[in-house]
Amino acid sequence: MRPCLLLLSALLAVLPAAAQKAPDTRRSGYEDMRPSTQAMQRDDAQNPAMLWVADGEALFRQPPLPQSKACIACHSVTSLRGVAARYPAFDPPLARPVSLSHRINLCRQRHQAMAPWDTESQPLLALETYVANQSRGEPISPPDDPRLEPFRQRGQQLFMQRIGQLGLSCAQCHDQSAGLRLGGSTIPQGHPTGYPVYRLEWQGVGSLARRLRGCMTGVRAEPLTAHSVEMTELELYLAARAMGMRMETPGVRP
Repeated sequence: MRPCLLLLSALLAVLPAAAQKAPDTRRSGYEDMRPSTQAMQRDDAQNPAMLWVADGEALFRQPPLPQSKACIACHSVTSLRGVAARYPAFDPPLARPVSLSHRINLCRQRHQAMAPWDTESQPLLALETYVANQSRGEPISPPDDPRLEPFRQRGQQLFMQRIGQLGLSCAQCHDQSAGLRLGGSTIPQGHPTGYPVYRLEWQGVGSLARRLRGCMTGVRAEPLTAHSVEMTELELYLAARAMGMRMETPGVRP
């Protein structure tokens, strides 16, 4: 009888803790959009970013030069499942994390003997969008790599740091003021679930780095350079902050 009482006591001690576990209140920016914009994202026939996906698939399958290898020569389409959900990732030769688009450019240089594409160029965005689309529905899963921890910590510091002439931080808008209205739009929580995204404001697809640079310019701060260590640190923290949320690429946003 005594062992049963001990077991019952242990269960009763655990149950309150489980019951008090806070619900996940994180929201994708998709949930803050108008129904018409949500419908555009859901329907691949209406989602304009699928044009970039199609272009990216062509680039993935075709060698850049007759004597070069195509991406598909090293990576099968099925092997791409979940890859984008694990970026930024650590690159040993550079001894630093790199974003998915940075990885694509490194592959071009290291394995195809090609010059890197310009950031925000159409081919780079197309190939990144295609690769990320293969992980749609997968949970964001930053690598459990101790080499990334100091970079992630610095990314968190950047997220919390007040910058620019307006003296605002990422956290003030996307943690403290998320859900409020600004300029007729809902302030999102700022999770990178849909990138690269098609923004109606841009009339095109853009990267997470472009969105972050736009925020920095908006608070009158000097924007970080895409693929810089600091930009990648911030992207790494955002991935950790969104861990477990489902990827939506390609997203559609206002």
